[in-house]
Amino acid sequence: MRWKNLLGVLLATSMVAGSLVGCGSANSALGGGSADAAEKDTIKIGSLEDWTGDYATIGIQKYHAAELAVEELNKNGGLLGKEVELVAYDCQSDTTKYQEFCKKLVQDDQVDVIMGCMSSACREAIRPYIEENNALLFYNNQYEGGVASHNVFCTGTIPEQNCEVLVKELLDQGNTSFYTIAADYNFGQIMTQWVDKTVVENGGVVAGEEFIPLGTSQFESTIQKIKDADPDVLVCELVGTAQASFYEQFLKSGIEDITMASTVQIVQSYDHKTITAPALGNMYVTGGFVEEMADYSDAAKEFVDMWRAKYPEEGGVYMEGEIEYTGIMLWAKAVEKAGTTEVEAVIDALESGEISVESAAGTVTIDGATHHAIKDIFLILCDENHELHVENEIDAVEPYWLRDELKIDLRVESPNKQYTPIDE
Repeated sequence: MRWKNLLGVLLATSMVAGSLVGCGSANSALGGGSADAAEKDTIKIGSLEDWTGDYATIGIQKYHAAELAVEELNKNGGLLGKEVELVAYDCQSDTTKYQEFCKKLVQDDQVDVIMGCMSSACREAIRPYIEENNALLFYNNQYEGGVASHNVFCTGTIPEQNCEVLVKELLDQGNTSFYTIAADYNFGQIMTQWVDKTVVENGGVVAGEEFIPLGTSQFESTIQKIKDADPDVLVCELVGTAQASFYEQFLKSGIEDITMASTVQIVQSYDHKTITAPALGNMYVTGGFVEEMADYSDAAKEFVDMWRAKYPEEGGVYMEGEIEYTGIMLWAKAVEKAGTTEVEAVIDALESGEISVESAAGTVTIDGATHHAIKDIFLILCDENHELHVENEIDAVEPYWLRDELKIDLRVESPNKQYTPIDE
């Protein structure tokens, strides 16, 4: 894969990061479609992330990434000759707050696009409003896949990119049986469907699964079930600070010779730095970016250096921060191609197949048919000292499932719903 100079190729940004914003008219630039960039003093990016609550570790990273992106854009002249402004709210890891602030961004603040949501539950809480008001949402987050919406673009890794790669790599290593523990909401439930689907289709065995309620911090019964099942691989799709307590409890149980795997741990919230070694030892993860890739590519190093210069106390610079930054740059490139911030024109540009940026995680391109991203995927091993090693790199993995399996082309018609593997 070719790695280009990150800051020289990416569009860049400025920070006008407001925690609170002023009010505008009820005729939204997003929803109404009548207020174009030419009629406004600034171009506004709305941000809905979690600075507090259970998702704060990731939400703060994404908010900081948006600040960096806006700052870099403005350093390079803004967009369409106008300064870019960030209008941001703390949604406090609360779906009702997401709904409240989403309406405010669209109706009052008249933002041109919304970058938002960590959890899938929060995304699904605002997606109907986004669609009903012809707004534009970039969901820059690893997630369980399947969203087919005219008004939503998803730039993070999805199951055919992270789950399929992860399971196939572990099967190739000689593992055959897989047990999954996952957060008990749509992310964990659908990701488990994907694990089961990929395991079975590739000759493996599903040894068991369990869904863990959010906020759970005691895992004695879960650990006993895993011990009884005796799988080769334990797939962990756990979410939030409470569920992260599983790993040290699992280590203390004395269970050995089970390989752990995840699409969220480590790549999403630098758990290997917050959880005491060797609790995550011998865990394989798949994702697009980790801070340790600064030793792997010049583009990653530049991104990390830029981040650290602005946020030296940040606990880690990981996948969701990179995705948020890159998502803003993809939208900015579409605005430049469209010559306007008008929603339909920007969507047309995004669907053209020509919107691509060189990021810290390699080349990222919007697939017009699915509104998802074509991106490079890395298999990363966490060793017993919690040091990370890139074991494999798979270039330009496509978000094929909606397009090829379900025959959905959002350029032609949008069902505005989320699909799961049982819909095949």
